Amino acid sequence: MAKNLIIYYSRKGENYVNGNIEKLAKGNTEICAEYIQKAVGGDLFEIETVTEYGESYRACVEEAKKEWQENARPELKTYLKDIAAYDNIYVCGPCWCGTYPMAVFTQLEKLDFTGRKVMGLMTHEGSGLGSSEQGLKKACNGAIFGTSLAIHGAEAKASEQKIAEWAVRSIG
Repeated sequence: MAKNLIIYYSRKGENYVNGNIEKLAKGNTEICAEYIQKAVGGDLFEIETVTEYGESYRACVEEAKKEWQENARPELKTYLKDIAAYDNIYVCGPCWCGTYPMAVFTQLEKLDFTGRKVMGLMTHEGSGLGSSEQGLKKACNGAIFGTSLAIHGAEAKASEQKIAEWAVRSIG
């Protein structure tokens, strides 16, 4: 039986939602990652940075923009060392500067994806997948790529069926 891994970065607290700044108890991407796990099973791995982003949404945006411009690789609290036990890997994150947060690339670039199937999920407030698929292809050496899915962040909670159908179809 195939083993699944769901790697995700998600932001709690202040987020941009339908044109407003709202405080979220749970980040939209975390909600989506949990829906994938519920649909296909597997292990969740949350990417967490050593240095936390600013509490305010605006401060976080500025920090994310600076990291993107510098092509930075922020240090993580913990790292996945090996993914050999997994067949399918979902990479989930919010759209920051048109792609995944740089912390996601910090993790992905340390792994060997040879022969693993990789699917991306991006939460966004209007930018769709941005350039996330290109970023995955560059970072996940040796992977076989499935179709990615964009989820409007404000609709994450209401997207369980859409996410579940995509997750199942991706490994079917």
